[in-house]
Parts: sequence; C-alpha cells; structure tokens
Amino acid sequence: MMLVVGIVATALLAASALLAVARMERGPSMLDRSVAFDVLTTALVGAIAVEAALSRRTESVPILVVLSMVGFIGSVAVARFAAVEPPNGRRPDGTGPEATAGPPGQDAPGRNAPGQNTPDQEAP
Repeated sequence: MMLVVGIVATALLAASALLAVARMERGPSMLDRSVAFDVLTTALVGAIAVEAALSRRTESVPILVVLSMVGFIGSVAVARFAAVEPPNGRRPDGTGPEATAGPPGQDAPGRNAPGQNTPDQEAP
C-alpha cells in the first residue's frame, strides 16, 4: 500500500514540476516565473520527502530544510525586487510623507500653523 501511495505522489509531483517548468519558460512576467520557481522548489522538496518516507531514512531532512530556506529566501528577494516603490515615498494616490509636509511652521501645504502669518498677511 505504501508503494502505491509513493508512486501516485511521485507522479503528481512530476506533473507539477513539468507544468512549473513550462510556466517558467512561457512567462509572461517575472512574477509568473517567480511563482513557477516556488512551485518547482516545492515539488522538489516533496519528491525528496516522498523518497525519504519510502526508504525510511532521515538523512535527507537537512536537505529538505536547506531547500525550503532557499525557496523562501528566493521568493522574498524576488518579491522585494519586484515591488515598485513610488518616488519620494509617495503613494499612488499622491499622499505620503512628502505630500503633507510643508515649510516649517505649516501643518499642510497652504495652511499656516495657529499664530503664524505669511509675509503677505498682516498681523492683527
């Protein structure tokens, strides 16, 4: 029974790896390729885990840990690289730290802090 489960699991993992390789080749974007790389890494980890379960050996556990860490770090690196930071820390809607900051003494552009006048205004 364990052999049948191993064969079915290996066949499913091989199919997912082949589909992931096809997605890596076709693309169309870098993020599609990144997700395909994650799927391929996961399929590889799964295949090693199935082999370890079938042979009842624990020597491959460090390999599984290292492959999982490499996959995770690679995903995080690609996600950080692909994230587009707006210029000057502004958000796409135009708000952000620089959008609300005005000259010293002002709360927001065009509004003076209480008790302060601009040069063109006279004090009461």
